[in-house]
Amino acid sequence: MMDSAYSPLNASSQSLSQQDNWGLLTLLFSYRMLVALLLASLFFSHSGPDFLGQRYPELYTLASTSYLGFVLASGLLLYWRSPGSAIQTSMMIVVDIICVTLMLHASGGVQTGLGALMAVSIASGSLLIPGSRALLYAALATLAILVEQTFSYITDAGIGTSFPHAGLLGASFFAIAILAHVLSLRLSRSEQLVSQQELNLANMAQLNEYVIQHMQTGILVVDKNEEIHLINEAAWYLLGMPDARVGNPLEQACQALSTQMRSWNKDSETELTPFRPTPRGRELKTGFSTLGKTGSGGTVIFIEDAAAVTQQAQQIKLASLGRLTASIAHEIRNPLGAIGHAGQLLQEAPDIPGSEMRLIEIIGNNTRRVNEIIENVLQLSRRKQSRPTEFKILPWLETFVNEFCDTQQLPGRTVSVAIEPADTQIFVDSTQLRQILTNLCENALCHFDREREALRILINGGITRASGGPFIELMDNGPGIAPETVRQIFEPFFTTESSGTGLGLYIAKELSESNRMRLEYQPVATGGSCFRMSFPGVRTARAKL
Repeated sequence: MMDSAYSPLNASSQSLSQQDNWGLLTLLFSYRMLVALLLASLFFSHSGPDFLGQRYPELYTLASTSYLGFVLASGLLLYWRSPGSAIQTSMMIVVDIICVTLMLHASGGVQTGLGALMAVSIASGSLLIPGSRALLYAALATLAILVEQTFSYITDAGIGTSFPHAGLLGASFFAIAILAHVLSLRLSRSEQLVSQQELNLANMAQLNEYVIQHMQTGILVVDKNEEIHLINEAAWYLLGMPDARVGNPLEQACQALSTQMRSWNKDSETELTPFRPTPRGRELKTGFSTLGKTGSGGTVIFIEDAAAVTQQAQQIKLASLGRLTASIAHEIRNPLGAIGHAGQLLQEAPDIPGSEMRLIEIIGNNTRRVNEIIENVLQLSRRKQSRPTEFKILPWLETFVNEFCDTQQLPGRTVSVAIEPADTQIFVDSTQLRQILTNLCENALCHFDREREALRILINGGITRASGGPFIELMDNGPGIAPETVRQIFEPFFTTESSGTGLGLYIAKELSESNRMRLEYQPVATGGSCFRMSFPGVRTARAKL
């Protein structure tokens, strides 16, 4: 299909662009105006060649003045650009052929050389109008010269006639038309090639910009003066959505990043430590690369969420955990099942004293507890890889709250939701987020030391500049967590309840890391607990602020 675009049979591809047509037509008008003024002024001032109008002065006077008038009129049409360039070209060439032929006849015939003035018009017409019409103008000019010679031969007894000269002039008209037409085709093809290359470059630039703007890795390009030339959505989000635009200094976007860049400029081998652009922002890792051999073209800054590295380590850890839990299932669950079955048989025996029944009950409870621990560990190792999607958090949370309250048989006012702005979107695996929130809500319910109806859980969040991106906070009015145990709450098997497994918060933490979320505990001054979840950014984050 591309070949057809360059085919000479395609008239639209053979002609010059419309803008080029008007430019060439302006040059033709300038040439015609110069010729018309010279032919008229030289004749009326009697300072030109003697042959001008020597045979028929009255005819030359009429033809030269008419020609000048037509040229001026064509200038007005050219200024108005109406009618189109093709029609104006045809009108100019026809006028040139008629008026020059009349002045040639009035001056003595083809020997005067005035016929050569039509060559420029024919060549311009061949460039402006493609196809066979270019040869039509050469034929009209040749026919006009031959008619003039024939008329002179009949009326003036052959004075000033030279048919061989007229034939050569006509042949030159055809040669000029053909050559100009071939040149027009080549110019058109070159123009098409250049236009296609420009289009390809524009498409490539647009594709590169699209790719850069939609990368998860933050990209900044700064010049040697540390002024920002490019910042993509990921970088803007990771840096805490700063008020930074192209042309602003890097220090305005992030002081810590500017400091790291200066350290790297001094010593490119220095080890850069992760940093947080905002107090509650994500921990970021940076990389720098110079543009150009000498670095005069600026520097490219790569920004990555340190949680991505943690996620990779998490996948390796889960693979090892999977192999371990497979061994646990084989080595522990079978004897555990035998212990549980033996306990059931003892419980059914008729002559068991009451004191021993308590021991059997202890065996059964701890057997079930160990089995629950194994089930939780197996569930963690068998967990599917996260499949994050982008969705609005408010309607999703409202559905989750209704389901959780129905399942736990809690009053509807127990859990409330507040998201600002209401259309905040997050990028996370919704199934795994449901499990995280379920674990946190069940943890709040389990450690609540008053009546269940008095429990209040608030799930608020949204997106602000201070937050560094989308977030959710789950707060309750429970007793809170003792300061000395805060560091241990996300460790596996750590629990303050004798009946707990110590895996609820650990699983929530593991699920968060696999989704590139940050889950952390924050004490509440008024009492209670607060778990804060920070989410990876979405491309619509900038539009929200």
